Amino acid sequence: QVQVVESGGGLVQPGGSLRLSCAASGINFSIATMSWYRQAPGKQRELVANINAPGITNYADSVKGRFTISRDIAKRTVYLQMNSLTSEDTAVYYCRAEAFRAYWGQGTQVTVSS
Repeated sequence: QVQVVESGGGLVQPGGSLRLSCAASGINFSIATMSWYRQAPGKQRELVANINAPGITNYADSVKGRFTISRDIAKRTVYLQMNSLTSEDTAVYYCRAEAFRAYWGQGTQVTVSS
């Protein structure tokens, strides 16, 4: 049974930082492409960042230089370090694990507000 579980969301002030974690089980993590998406109220879900099997990363233009995606294969976990947060980053953040097929987590809320 595949499980994808996000954690680490919360309320943070503008300019602050958060680190999201996503633990995936039941898939071959070493060959998976792991992605973070987000969906703000009234907007479509968008790709934030991903990391593929060889470790190549990709970022949305809106987060380049502020967010960093990384993974720990031994822990089967992917992280999203988010710095210099703004209100525009407020959204539900979803983790997606893809290894032959895609699996989604339940999402974690990130709210950037003073």
